[in-house]
Amino acid sequence: MRLADPTQPGGFPSCPFRALTGFDCPGCGSLRALHQLTHAHVAAAADYNLLLVAVLPCVAVVWLRVVTGRTGRRWLPPWMGPRAMLVIVVLWTVMRNLPVLGGVLAA
Repeated sequence: MRLADPTQPGGFPSCPFRALTGFDCPGCGSLRALHQLTHAHVAAAADYNLLLVAVLPCVAVVWLRVVTGRTGRRWLPPWMGPRAMLVIVVLWTVMRNLPVLGGVLAA
């Protein structure tokens, strides 16, 4: 990941959702964002996929809690359920494809 540059054409496959619809999916730009994070360029990573950059610290906390065995019965707030995550992903997809916010949130 750190050696191959996903911004260069030909090295990685394109997004099938984007190829079919012309819209960015929630994951579009994730590979480029991860590449930027491995180079410690957080702002550039957020420019490619802000949702990924925002979610990674949460994933790290959940992973640490699972690894350390601190997964009590209700350690996550109720609003962080699967439905909330689905709503967040759908809203992210809609927001990043709006023409008004396209330059700000597009990959």
